Amino acid sequence: MNINFELYKIFYEVANLQSISKAALKLMISQPAVTQSIKTLENGLGGKLFIRTPKGVVLTNEGEELFSYIKEGMNYFINGTNKFNSLKNLEEGVLNIGSTTTISEHYLISYLKQFHSKYPNIDINITNDLTDNLIKDLRNGTLDIIITAIPSNKIKDIEYRQITDLNDVFVGGSLYKDKVYSDINDLLKEDVLLQKTPSVTRNNFNDFLKENKLECNPKMEVVSHGLLTSLAENNFGIALLTKEFIKDKLDKTLFEVKTSIKIPKRKLGYAIKSNNIPSFTALKFIEILTEKI
Repeated sequence: MNINFELYKIFYEVANLQSISKAALKLMISQPAVTQSIKTLENGLGGKLFIRTPKGVVLTNEGEELFSYIKEGMNYFINGTNKFNSLKNLEEGVLNIGSTTTISEHYLISYLKQFHSKYPNIDINITNDLTDNLIKDLRNGTLDIIITAIPSNKIKDIEYRQITDLNDVFVGGSLYKDKVYSDINDLLKEDVLLQKTPSVTRNNFNDFLKENKLECNPKMEVVSHGLLTSLAENNFGIALLTKEFIKDKLDKTLFEVKTSIKIPKRKLGYAIKSNNIPSFTALKFIEILTEKI
């Protein structure tokens, strides 16, 4: 027989408090309603659960047996609710976040510092990988959120929100200080250093070349933005780097090389799964990411 869960809840409180009046006060319902609920449960089960005494009520033998199971179940419900509230209030939990190594080092760390300061009990797991691999982890639930350059082509099951703009610029070491190329074709004939495909920076540059019918045969291609920066600082050639990530080096060890055409801006943002409610930790982190937008 299907019995309303609410009846078991009332039974639990009466048995636990050994009093119909005290149970009514705790549940904020009338004593007659409690009495009627117990009768309904007894009728449904087909047996007596309580014996009235001058001091309240006591369980029958059958009632004792039922209570041992109901008590265990109620403890699970109570503990589950407490756990949920603890996660909701960010008293505990985990933030699983993904980004490239470059974005983590040059952009993400300051926001993680703010988050950790506000919610010190939250464990932070950071995955650094190629964007395509991070998207796979986001899809399978391994990651809650990705901080990434927003691609020009939309991905149907991924939702992107912009945080800021990124500017890619040509830079070089001391040998290239005050260099100006009135024709970008002349620059592209120099020793150009680029990140390897499929970096978002490289893909954006490839689209730029195609749109402007330009050709570039790089002298060197590397995966790491950090290595590319060091190569440029040491005058291996002219590198295409993200201005926001090298601002502390500009006009010191790196110098912007002026050109006739600017590379189109890129958009940096966060990505979450479409039609999926983010975790409590991810929602709070998004608040920190976007509070200055």
